[in-house]
Amino acid sequence: MEKAKVYFTDFRVNVGTPLTEKLKRLCLAAGFKDIDMEGKFVAIKMHFGELGNLAFLRPNYARAVAELVKAQGGIPFLTDCNTLYPGSRKHALEHLDCANLNGFNPTTTGCQIIIADGLRGTDEAEVPVKNGEYVKTAKIGRALMDADIVISLAHFKGHEMTGFGGCVKNLGMGGGSRAGKMEQHSSGKVQVDEAKCRGCRRCAKECGSNAISYENNKAHIDQNVCKGCGRCIGACAFDAISNNQWDASDLLDRKMAEYAQAICQDRPTFHINMAMDISPNCDCHGDNDAAILPNIGMFASFDPVAVDQAAVDACQKAAPNPNSQLADNLAKPDWQHHHDHFLDSNPHVNWEETLIHGEKIGLGTRQYELIRVK
Repeated sequence: MEKAKVYFTDFRVNVGTPLTEKLKRLCLAAGFKDIDMEGKFVAIKMHFGELGNLAFLRPNYARAVAELVKAQGGIPFLTDCNTLYPGSRKHALEHLDCANLNGFNPTTTGCQIIIADGLRGTDEAEVPVKNGEYVKTAKIGRALMDADIVISLAHFKGHEMTGFGGCVKNLGMGGGSRAGKMEQHSSGKVQVDEAKCRGCRRCAKECGSNAISYENNKAHIDQNVCKGCGRCIGACAFDAISNNQWDASDLLDRKMAEYAQAICQDRPTFHINMAMDISPNCDCHGDNDAAILPNIGMFASFDPVAVDQAAVDACQKAAPNPNSQLADNLAKPDWQHHHDHFLDSNPHVNWEETLIHGEKIGLGTRQYELIRVK
């Protein structure tokens, strides 16, 4: 497979030039106009942020992409699927309320918002996965599959279960219905190291299935109820919770790539990574820790694997932010340095599996040519 073209620009602008205009220039340079959008439904897949989180992308960026779509005669809509865990986005009504409270509505974005898997997260299309090894039929939010064209607008950041979250995660995990998310998370269950548990109960607040109870002020996880979503791992500040299955995160990464394949196959797609406010964990949390790295820039490509690889590579070249989870880990005297920012931030997950498997199944290539846009 020949190298993919990935277009990049940083966040520097001249006085009087908004960043949204720079994002438009990047997309146009990357070939956005080559997509025939006339009269077609265009899904802009993004994350509206959990209530309390402030690291998610501003709605201004969504509006810029929607304006590009409309300029080419397309009919854009913003979309995401409901979550598997408790929070403010587990059914469509509160999901839309959350989006609105976080600034996403037709007035601010210039287009409608549709929750792709419907009111209860059950409106899904079963999609055979080309070259799927772990998922033969993916369960994708129906509105995403009804769209003629899909654009991924992703906040590129760290992630406690997949190492990083970018384009492939935005599509694969984000595009799965509630049942699809459960299928991706179902490779492993978690266990508690009672010696490390402080009884803070943060894990129970984040649990996606009410599987956590307390005895003698120690967390206990009912393996028959646990869905394996991993929210509790990211919630625990004391490393008291881990996967029973050593390769559960690897399997999650591979399944996620196969779900992204189901969404991207057989139709035009375009992918944008915004590497900014690079928090250590997912925007699904009702909070966000300090960014582990400085703002890097914007990436755009027709290749979802290459756009993620390019963003990872740029992040690896950056210096860690002081007073961040990454910097704190690196400062520990007994820390085993991985010389990899995402592994050193969340050392229990191997982010590379997502891209290795994505390339293997034909989702895209890790080989790319980086083209800078001013």
